[in-house]
Amino acid sequence: MSGYYDLKRSGDQYLFNLKAANHEVILTSERYTTKASAQEGIRSVQQNSPIDARYQRKTASDNSPYFTLTASNGQTLGRSEMYSSTSARDNGIASVKTNGPTPTVKDNT
Repeated sequence: MSGYYDLKRSGDQYLFNLKAANHEVILTSERYTTKASAQEGIRSVQQNSPIDARYQRKTASDNSPYFTLTASNGQTLGRSEMYSSTSARDNGIASVKTNGPTPTVKDNT
């Protein structure tokens, strides 16, 4: 099994998680006001996730490495969890590159 998108509601908003085959969350989206906008966000991740230049490798205030994935217009599509090392973060990016293009969406709205 490959990765998949888990589309869900959060209050009156929508968001999605990209999950690896082991069901671990590897990318969490921004919040969207409509389901259609969240679905468009998924399409954008599918298109942008294979492109290395779309990843911003960052460090949190507690020195935990993480990354964000951006669209071609610079808008943030999603962010990762906090990692224990830069190599773990880079493995996370590799997983999003591998799983991001998947067409599988589990609609849990």
